[in-house]
Amino acid sequence: MRTPTRPATVPPRRRRRSSARLRLAALTGVLFTASGAILITAIYQWQLSVASVQPATSAPPAANRQQSPLAQAQTRIQQLQYQVTALSDKMHATQPHTILVLLAVAIGVMAVVSIILGWLVAGRILRPLRAMTTATRQISEHDLDRRLAMPGPGNELTDLADTIDGLLARLQAAFDAQRQFVANASHELRTPLTLERAMLEVALADPAPTAATLRATCEDVLAAGQQQERLIEALLTLARSQRGLDHREPVDLAEIAANVLHAHQPQPHGPSIRAELAPAPIAGDPRLAERMVANLADNALRYNAAGGWVQVTTGTRNGRAVLLVANTGPDVPADQIQRLLQPFQRFSPDRTGEPGGSGLGLSIVAAIANAHGAAINAHPGPGGGLSIEVSFAALTAGHSGRPRDDPALARGK
Repeated sequence: MRTPTRPATVPPRRRRRSSARLRLAALTGVLFTASGAILITAIYQWQLSVASVQPATSAPPAANRQQSPLAQAQTRIQQLQYQVTALSDKMHATQPHTILVLLAVAIGVMAVVSIILGWLVAGRILRPLRAMTTATRQISEHDLDRRLAMPGPGNELTDLADTIDGLLARLQAAFDAQRQFVANASHELRTPLTLERAMLEVALADPAPTAATLRATCEDVLAAGQQQERLIEALLTLARSQRGLDHREPVDLAEIAANVLHAHQPQPHGPSIRAELAPAPIAGDPRLAERMVANLADNALRYNAAGGWVQVTTGTRNGRAVLLVANTGPDVPADQIQRLLQPFQRFSPDRTGEPGGSGLGLSIVAAIANAHGAAINAHPGPGGGLSIEVSFAALTAGHSGRPRDDPALARGK
């Protein structure tokens, strides 16, 4: 039986940091040596060109004994000048090689010095990065409120520290939202389960149950189960919306709104429904878009006033597709609107008059809009209720349509 091989050990962190520092120092030395070699080559070639342009002097004639002493002296002087010139030419010829040797030695010494200086400078440059790495490694999910807060003037390192701080802030918000969501979801799921258990225990505790009481208990348990199913479906939709879109396809908000409003026929004593549906093409997920419109319509119908109305409008404005759902209803403080866009946030029963919602409707709308890159603008209506506008990037290429009004909806005007 073969012994399983152990995975290769990861090199120590200090060794990694030292290798990076060594690479920077070696790179500094290589760059300095390369630039020095180029400089030496240029100087050597220049000296060779200077030596090659030295004028050649002809040898003087030999001294003749028949000449006068003065002529012999002049000839001797010319010979001495020729020897001096020849010696000078020889020195000029050997000077480039001497300079080349001297410069090569100097470059070698300076290369060693540059490596040492590069080692010191690299250590100083990498010191803030090591501090940032150590601080980031010490931050866990339990202390995401810590920040690097790197001091100093604005540069690449402070920009990196600010980017990491922004990432930590987003992670903290995501973890807080996840904890809050899990806590709220567990509470919301526990409530119907507790109710079902209580109803079953009461039915079983009855010493003489009748068919009518058992049937009523079963109907109550079934209603509670349906409410739980709706809650689970809403939770799944919210999670899917927060994950983003897997694909996009052309969608017309007017067609979706018409289909949704067909399923919400005006009730005899309920709010009237007004629809002005002009083409509003977008690129998105049809099922999520339909759920968003349905949630807005359900919310507008549920939290309304007696004899009120619901207005649904689609169209384009400033190159963007717009969906607007407004209704009458109880007054909604402006500072409470953002809270209602969060999961499990409801109006109080005494304000709505119709409890029983899961508190996920508007949060799902916000998540779907965010997944589509849309903007939500919600504000209180002038006579109560809410006006919620969702603005999408319009899809204009290859999509056409015409305004449509629904005759069935016109009856509610």
